[in-house]
Amino acid sequence: MLEDHQTAPSTTSWPAAYPQGYAVVDVETTGLARDDRIVSAAVYRLDARGEVEDHWYTMVNPERDPGPVWIHGLTSDVLEGAPLFPEIAEEFASRLDGRVLVAHNAVFDWSMIAREYARAEREAPVRQRLCTIALSKELGLPLANHKLESLAAHFGVVQQRAHHALDDARVLAEAFRPSLQAAARGGVRLPLLECRPLTEWTDRAAPRIGRQSEGYSSGGYSSGGYPSGSWRPSRKRPACPYPNPGRYEPGKQLKQGMRIAFSGDTSVERDLLEDRAVEAGLHVATSLSRLTSLLVTNDPDSGTSKVVKARQFGTPVVDEAAFGQLLRDVEPASKT
Repeated sequence: MLEDHQTAPSTTSWPAAYPQGYAVVDVETTGLARDDRIVSAAVYRLDARGEVEDHWYTMVNPERDPGPVWIHGLTSDVLEGAPLFPEIAEEFASRLDGRVLVAHNAVFDWSMIAREYARAEREAPVRQRLCTIALSKELGLPLANHKLESLAAHFGVVQQRAHHALDDARVLAEAFRPSLQAAARGGVRLPLLECRPLTEWTDRAAPRIGRQSEGYSSGGYSSGGYPSGSWRPSRKRPACPYPNPGRYEPGKQLKQGMRIAFSGDTSVERDLLEDRAVEAGLHVATSLSRLTSLLVTNDPDSGTSKVVKARQFGTPVVDEAAFGQLLRDVEPASKT
């Protein structure tokens, strides 16, 4: 139960510009790459003030190996009789229609959903998303890190089955409500981002369900690059709202406004990494200059132009894994 100071604002004080409804979503997947598939999905529909209207859950047969069973617990045998994504696409869409998609690391959930709809030659009816990581940063919540369990603990929400889509969606819905109400009380701008549907898709060959891919192991996922031509949305981005605070200092936090450049193959899809950086308040640069704060590359000894320039300019360099760790706790921009 919320304390008195956490109750929702009155009708007259609720920001008129806020959305009229939300779909809190969690998907469990076969992995993190662009060709991975959804194995389960859950949606909690909330009204304009974050109150729960209803919820829905389904497993999905990914038509391939289920991937990290040790995380999501869904084996090939369990998923064999589950519906295919095209069979649940209409119901899923009805849960999302006209609402802002809310998720923890929303760019990932949205990317997985958009790809599934593209495979089914349909579009997900989502035009905006809201990441609860970004919202917690806007609110300045005193979290040790940006894991869902930390956000849940902050608001006294008890997790029952971590990495089960329905329980993760419930936990997030219960943590989002007081976050939304706090934002409304403080007149905080919600960090809404556009969702661009995918209109083209081609799959590479994937292991069928019941067969283990060589790319998986108990230690993680394949670290290879990804095929070209899978999908090509426009990557034009809005200007970063924060000034560049300068170069990244090894051992310290990234800071909002820093200019980040990428070079070479990444194990997580490049577009996904870039979107995560943008949602954290970083400036993704397409080239490297003396103003670049950090270069992310898994091959610092390569002869690419960005790596060569990084050496010339003395630009700090980290690999993808280190960058992923840094993204978990980006320092807010200095207030002027």
